Amino acid sequence: MEEDTSTAPGGERRAPCVVVVGVSGTGKTTVARLLAGRLDVPFADADDFHRPADIARMAAGVPLDDAVRRPWLESVGRWLHERDAAGTGCVIACSALKRRYRDILRAACPGAFFLHLTAGHDLLAERIGHRSGHFMPGSLLDSQLATLEPLEPDEHGATLFVGQAPELIADAAAEELARG
Repeated sequence: MEEDTSTAPGGERRAPCVVVVGVSGTGKTTVARLLAGRLDVPFADADDFHRPADIARMAAGVPLDDAVRRPWLESVGRWLHERDAAGTGCVIACSALKRRYRDILRAACPGAFFLHLTAGHDLLAERIGHRSGHFMPGSLLDSQLATLEPLEPDEHGATLFVGQAPELIADAAAEELARG
């Protein structure tokens, strides 16, 4: 039987550990940062956990394979686990496009809540085309969409469409978390 990690020993509700997932251009980092602020928990961007060589590969338009992603996902999982063990909760923006990637994160933090942000191809391409200073080129959008495995019914989480202001999406996410 899985241990109930939703409440602290005194019966109060524990701060959640949330992984904001989705393809490039969905606004994961923006929404995750806003949500962390609303929940008053630490924030991180999984992009900061990539090794420099992996960032260079993606910047060159070369998608990462599962073997290259594994150490990155494990380091993200350690960060989640440490925040969960400390009871601080957290929010991290992380693509986690495949179920098996989310399984690695869930193994490190069994109570993690996955917030999957979605949008149509045209909106994503437009957003990616307008941003600057990010290593992920728009040329990798199609490969990300082809790789994407939406949340399955047995995965603890919710899916939100990003066709509105990030503040409204963060509010909706906070409401989803409050519902449990």
